[in-house]
Amino acid sequence: MDKRLLEILVCPVSKASLEWRADLQELWCRASRLAYPVRDGVPVMLEDEARALADEELQA
Repeated sequence: MDKRLLEILVCPVSKASLEWRADLQELWCRASRLAYPVRDGVPVMLEDEARALADEELQA
């Protein structure tokens, strides 16, 4: 994930910053508890495409 892109991207729901999870190819928003997929290097920043983060994931 391009560091400059990560600096300007925010969660479309909460407007909070995102955390890049390279192992899962996802951008995580802890504020909204959503994980946005990154497909072929392109972040899919749609709430409908995001998955809910479990409590266990957020504690890691």
